[in-house]
Amino acid sequence: MCHWSSHAVAVAFLISCVQTLTEPAKVVAQDESIPKSPISAVDKSQLPSGDGLAAAFEADRGIEQHRNVVFADDFEVEALGGKWDEINDRGNALSFIHPHANSSPTKHPQLGNRSLKVTATLGKNTGGGFTKWFSSADRLFIRFYTKFDQDCDYVHHFCTLRANKSLQGAERWSGFGGAGKRPNGEERFSTAIEPWGNWGKWNPPGRWNFYSYWHTMSASPDGKYWGNGFRPDTQPNIERGKWICVEMMIQHNTPGMDDGEQAYWIDGELRGHWKGFNWRTNSTLFANALTLESYVTDRWTKQSENIVYFDNVVIAKEYIGPASNAN
Repeated sequence: MCHWSSHAVAVAFLISCVQTLTEPAKVVAQDESIPKSPISAVDKSQLPSGDGLAAAFEADRGIEQHRNVVFADDFEVEALGGKWDEINDRGNALSFIHPHANSSPTKHPQLGNRSLKVTATLGKNTGGGFTKWFSSADRLFIRFYTKFDQDCDYVHHFCTLRANKSLQGAERWSGFGGAGKRPNGEERFSTAIEPWGNWGKWNPPGRWNFYSYWHTMSASPDGKYWGNGFRPDTQPNIERGKWICVEMMIQHNTPGMDDGEQAYWIDGELRGHWKGFNWRTNSTLFANALTLESYVTDRWTKQSENIVYFDNVVIAKEYIGPASNAN
């Protein structure tokens, strides 16, 4: 276990570059070397909703023993970041707290006795979080619980799944950085589930949104390649002060084909499912690193202190669903 290396600090700086979200429905003039994207929303998705594999594990206890679970952390036992590979805790942004400290203890007994608290303070730090590298699969599901403090403002970066060339050495960093640049389909792609404020039009922290980079993505109006956004046409604002179950799925494409997918669920409800992604050009490139973080900048965030909580993180090869209640 280590704190961020000098290479990681440089990566974090690249990631922190100002980014502009491109609406997926508004395609600007595109590099002629990039084929037109066939991505479309799935109207009648066959993906599951409601209970998933987690229903068999009370409060997620023992869920890591399931044959299709790759990684799990409920923050109950280990030291801070004990199950993760990298810790970003500059400015002492990370701590543990009881998940019911500021709410009724009967609301979410499935979250146990300890949750991760991320405190981002303008002028002191940008927040923080953890990164985990793992052995991937053709289809991946990432599930976690989160809560935004009542005064939490807009968040610049949240939870990101990245594809890196390898799990070893410098190649495990190939999926980090590169803000504003179109990825090489043999080196990297990424997708993040995060709140988006629509340039301040929606109350903070905003609404759920995919923020994705891949080699056939659309350019932004400035000609650079900032992340492309994917979300349903309508959905409610994210409610602050409430624990939320968030799950995302990615299906890797067959290299040379547009058969990749992504989807996300909120509290077991499927909010959006998209097909037609050409995530990669090399069959050895897989999404293999999860960064769980709350990261803010003073571009959109004006509240001096911004607190986000996380709990019950699971990475699996099948739909996970909400955690079951503890008796």
